[in-house]
Amino acid sequence: MSTPLRGRAAELAAVRHLIEAGRGALTFAGPCGIGKSALLEAAAGLAAEAGARVLWLRGHSAEAAVPYAGLHALLQPPASARPVLERLESGDVGPALALPGAVLAALSADAPVVCCVDDAHLVDPASLDVLGFVVRRSGAVLVAASAEAGDTPLGPLDGAAVAEIVGDLLPGPVPSMLRDGIVRAARGNPLAVVELVGALTPAQLAGTDPPPEHPPRQGRLWRGLAAALDGLSEPVLDALLLAAAEPGLMAGALPPEGLEAAEAAGFLVVEDGRAGFRQPLLGPVVYERAPLARRRRAHRLLAGVFDDAGDVLRRAWHRAAAQDAPGPELAEELAQAAEAARPYVHPAELVRVLARAAELTGDHRVRAARLVAAARAAWSAGQPHRARVLLAGFCPPAADAGVQAGVGLVRGNLALRAGPAALARDELLAAARLMERDRAQAVRTLMRAGEAGYLAGDHRRYLAAARDAAALRRADDPASLQLMFEYLDGMAATFRGRHREAAGPLRRVLELAPAAGGPSVLVWASVAGQFLGEDARALRLARRALGMARDRGAAAAVPQIIEFLVHAHYWLGRYDEAAESAAEGLRLAEEAGQPNTAALHLSSLAMVSAIRGDAESARARSRAALRLAAAHGVGMVQARGAWALACLDLAAGRHAQAVAGLRATAWTGRGQGHLVVQVLATPQLVEAAARAGTAEAAGAREALAVYERWADSTGSPGRRALAARCRALLASPAESAELYLHALDLHQQAECDFERARTQLLFGGTLRRLRRRRDSREHLQQALETFDRLGARTWAQQARAELRAAGGSVGTGPADAARELTPQQLQIARLVAAGATNREIAARLYLSHRTVEHHLSKIFARLEVRSRVELARLF
Repeated sequence: MSTPLRGRAAELAAVRHLIEAGRGALTFAGPCGIGKSALLEAAAGLAAEAGARVLWLRGHSAEAAVPYAGLHALLQPPASARPVLERLESGDVGPALALPGAVLAALSADAPVVCCVDDAHLVDPASLDVLGFVVRRSGAVLVAASAEAGDTPLGPLDGAAVAEIVGDLLPGPVPSMLRDGIVRAARGNPLAVVELVGALTPAQLAGTDPPPEHPPRQGRLWRGLAAALDGLSEPVLDALLLAAAEPGLMAGALPPEGLEAAEAAGFLVVEDGRAGFRQPLLGPVVYERAPLARRRRAHRLLAGVFDDAGDVLRRAWHRAAAQDAPGPELAEELAQAAEAARPYVHPAELVRVLARAAELTGDHRVRAARLVAAARAAWSAGQPHRARVLLAGFCPPAADAGVQAGVGLVRGNLALRAGPAALARDELLAAARLMERDRAQAVRTLMRAGEAGYLAGDHRRYLAAARDAAALRRADDPASLQLMFEYLDGMAATFRGRHREAAGPLRRVLELAPAAGGPSVLVWASVAGQFLGEDARALRLARRALGMARDRGAAAAVPQIIEFLVHAHYWLGRYDEAAESAAEGLRLAEEAGQPNTAALHLSSLAMVSAIRGDAESARARSRAALRLAAAHGVGMVQARGAWALACLDLAAGRHAQAVAGLRATAWTGRGQGHLVVQVLATPQLVEAAARAGTAEAAGAREALAVYERWADSTGSPGRRALAARCRALLASPAESAELYLHALDLHQQAECDFERARTQLLFGGTLRRLRRRRDSREHLQQALETFDRLGARTWAQQARAELRAAGGSVGTGPADAARELTPQQLQIARLVAAGATNREIAARLYLSHRTVEHHLSKIFARLEVRSRVELARLF
């Protein structure tokens, strides 16, 4: 079975377009291993599928100076080319046009023809000239690959494509640390991925050893890059080594002679005054290949370059890199420079500096403290594998309580995002008890321990962490500490069901946030805003936190912050934004090695899919989320997964199944269910139970009483509207009308169009059953329009059914239309609706004009529309 070509969809589309057009040339250019040959193989496959004859030519350095050697190799298969081959072998090429004309005639006899030329830069110029003539004059197609110039440069693959290649090569679960390490080391080069995977050790495959940092030295890629360095002059090698030792070095710091020669040879490129390698993988080869003495000399030179006050960290790093044996003074210089630069540099830079400081430190106690500091920076930078490796060098007997507390903090944070929630809670609680000298850090750690309990659905453990923190409170605490205590008080009261009591502390969190600052503080304020029903404010706070975290390089915090951005979008009814943010959060969580956070984002995506009626995606995402979280006891994910699937059942009219699913959101033990999700899911529980006729058995009234206390404490019109809708569902039909009207009045003051449409659907159905058909049609029509606009297909079907039953006129909606069309037809229909002409669509989709016309006629017939205007109105 052939491996799919990852990350080259645009290039394949260009080749397909060329083959369909039946003439033209396309040359892909790029460095060794970037995938040029794989693209040619794919082009040959596309040509064969189209019924074309494929001719191959591979350039060779030994024949690059032999005129027509390439042409001779290319024309071996076709029988019609035998006369041309005889002329080439005899040297009788004739007048200027004789040979090109003969080749044109020979290939035309076997048309259509696709010529695939690999290593075109090694093909003799005479052969290339003839091939160019043939392509210009005939229906032949030329697809070439060159290490030099080309009209389509092949850049490195993105991380997602590299990760897919890793998945192709390593079927089955791959440790996230390993996958992410390969993505970094490969730098977008497909051959590098293949060779990295092929050289993995059993310990690396198991995820116990750190992943490789560069392709293997014995591999074809490394050997090819190293061979390119043979015979270079000393000035060029010096320039390359300096650029490798300090990525992004200012070009003026390089020796001019070496820089100019390196640029001319295509090794270095200067952009915005900084030197970088044209082939990103060449840097590690240059550095590792250089003798140790040369590397140390390069670092000494670089230490002299960084002499400004703002370059203390860089100077200290290069001074330390120039020395191998322990050096207390240099280690201290590194550590102090790292501490001074902490607010201004990316955490990943601190990791390298602090780890080197630890290596140069002879005192075991000081070394342990620096290892832990490096591990904390690695966690913050989104490098959990690096943090684990650094902690593996930690020696407990050599550390004081503060250092051991730091170890517990890192291990707890690692478990919080990538391990059992219960382990995270225990590690963090133990760490907090050791932080006698740092009260603020102790409170932060207790908040993290509470968060672990919250994720597990173990709210009693959260209350215990809040009690421990309360004992540390003082009257003169700064704003940041006050905010943490208020947050813990408010959340603890919420878990006890004392919502009015919780409102005061949570509002004080919002008041203190501007003075307290920091991404974590803004996240806590965003959560407080959501528990108070202030979703727009919560969204603003989450956005500020996200921007601040990104500016600081806090990669570990970004996926978690996005989670709260998703929540705010969700409660505001902005499902497209919620899905987009959750997809980004999922990607970043996977890159940062945070499966627990990834599971939360998957459960958010499942919720959005359920609302849209995309049953397949909702189920697949829920299952994937549960798989990630099952081993770690993350009850929040289990509860949200059950909630998403219950929403799917509710939309499909499977009310009894929805009740059963929603009752599974209740907290029943460690890692199962979640109190907060249970309360938030109350509107769906009440609706499902009421429509199934099991309201009393399902405890719908008791659940609603809890929900109403929370909704009333927030004052949020949106939350109170849902409570009023639940009251209407549990009331008699005659009594429900006034409650529905009250709910709709409240919806008008809120921002969630989807929930307003849901209330209109329920109200319209009730009015129909009360034989008030005219009134019901008004609400049902508005609900239908909203569902269609939001792409909530299953709910739109319900609204259509109710509207038909009420005697209303129901047309085809965009969701229905989409189901009638193939994916390509749907793409064409949407482009027509956007105003594109047939020729524009053909160019956009790499189709012929006639193919677009054919599809369009099918679209008109299937949707029963007669013009482009009607099609545009439909979409």
